[in-house]
Amino acid sequence: MNMIHTDQQAEQALQDTKPVVFIWSTNWCPDCIYLNTFIDKIVAANPEFVFYKLNSDELPDLAEKQSILGIPSFTVFRNGKEIGRFVSKLRKTPEEIQAFLDECRTK
Repeated sequence: MNMIHTDQQAEQALQDTKPVVFIWSTNWCPDCIYLNTFIDKIVAANPEFVFYKLNSDELPDLAEKQSILGIPSFTVFRNGKEIGRFVSKLRKTPEEIQAFLDECRTK
């Protein structure tokens, strides 16, 4: 999975012709660490999306600009516009994330 380390990289990623998934996380978040145990399978199962991982501690201004208030958070963009957001206070399961991506396919 690609990592984004700058605002410029994020802007460039949003220009992709495929839907873009931003996965916001940090290195210290237990639910983010849990996500690492299965996210590669989700990425492989959804080749029509381009996935990027962003660290909200590394990109606080961009996180604020995109209203990222909790982690892990998923935002999906098509043609540079947000078409979906998955945030919850509960630990996310592979099934929930896949259902969210399935929903974004139709938008």
